[in-house]
Amino acid sequence: MYYVPAMQDDNPYIRKVIQLSREMLILADEGQAAATDDGCRLLFGIVQDCAYKIRLEAEREQRSHQWDGGRQEP
Repeated sequence: MYYVPAMQDDNPYIRKVIQLSREMLILADEGQAAATDDGCRLLFGIVQDCAYKIRLEAEREQRSHQWDGGRQEP
């Protein structure tokens, strides 16, 4: 087991996840535009879908930390 510091509303890890999801969306858009076959378009569609889901969960978590003032149960 490892120690995880108490999270706050400005948690750098959550912000990094949101940034990574943005990068994934850009990659998916560029990949779909450059795709030459259906398999590649499908792959980048999956990447895009995952990026949206990741961003949604990270934003939810960020809001929950803002709502509870960053306090977590020990």
